[in-house]
Amino acid sequence: MFMKLTTEQKQLMIAEIQYFFSEERDEELSEFAAERVLDFVKESLAPHFYNAAVSDVKTVVEQQFSSLEDEILTLERPIKR
Repeated sequence: MFMKLTTEQKQLMIAEIQYFFSEERDEELSEFAAERVLDFVKESLAPHFYNAAVSDVKTVVEQQFSSLEDEILTLERPIKR
C-alpha cells in the first residue's frame, strides 16, 4: 500500500505511539521502536481500514447516484398518444 506521510505526520504518529506505550503499558519506546510499530500498522493493519473506507465511500456514492437518477427521472415528460 502506498501511503505517503509528511515528515511532520510521521513524527507526530511516532510521538503518539511512544505516548500510548508510556501511558498504557508503562513502557518507554525509543523513536526507532515506535517507527517499527508505525511501519507494522501501515503495512499490516492500514489496508483493512483503507478497504473499509473504500467500501463506505462506494455505498455513499451509490446512494447519491440513485438519488440523482430518481431526480433526473422526475424531469421526464409524459408522451401523449
